[in-house]
Amino acid sequence: MTQKWLEICFTPAIFSAHEDLEAIIVVVDVLRATSSICNAFANGAREIIPVSTVEEAREMKGKGHLLAAERDGFVLSFADFGNSPFNFTTEKVMGRSVVYSTTNGTGIMNRASECHQVVIGSYLNFSALCNWLEMQDRKVVIVCAGWKNRFNLEDTLCAGAIAERLLKGGRFATICDSVHAATDLWNIAKDDLMGYIGKAAQRSRLRDKGLDDCLEFCHTFDVTEKIPVLRDGKLVAL
Repeated sequence: MTQKWLEICFTPAIFSAHEDLEAIIVVVDVLRATSSICNAFANGAREIIPVSTVEEAREMKGKGHLLAAERDGFVLSFADFGNSPFNFTTEKVMGRSVVYSTTNGTGIMNRASECHQVVIGSYLNFSALCNWLEMQDRKVVIVCAGWKNRFNLEDTLCAGAIAERLLKGGRFATICDSVHAATDLWNIAKDDLMGYIGKAAQRSRLRDKGLDDCLEFCHTFDVTEKIPVLRDGKLVAL
């Protein structure tokens, strides 16, 4: 198997510079969309339908879909529940289709859908995801969902962790400065990850709203082996 290229895109605002129709796109939104998606599949969800706008979410709810939706951390008034991974319990999602809309993550999932494949990454499915990526003969672009098109720490650290693992495996190479920056940041943070995450703006946003109960869970490695992949506008588990 030939060596493959690896890139990291720090924010959806610059995705066009990294977009490659032949690449696998790994979307990372640690706090909280991709962590929630991975936990939903771990708890038996059949499929998740990511929608980008509040209007789309409202329309899907009107059609009778189970809806998880938030903006700026707050559950939309017409949604069934919000964006915490703890909302996606077995009782709620087992065998069900869930429409999902968030401030940052779901928009870039749909935007990247023209590329070869879009998969969901988090600490929760870290090893399964990395093992799978190593077996694919494709360039990989890890896209950080960020915060309203801005850089954020939590997604960059997770992207750096994934990149370090892939580069150490020997099947990937990079000439992307973002990869070097993210892996360097990961190596600074990894020995006290939760301490470092205390610097993250999103950590403060969640704490101020009383939504930080899932912080440690979202930074837990290998809770599931499920790898969600986008197919025909729906996320399903590989």
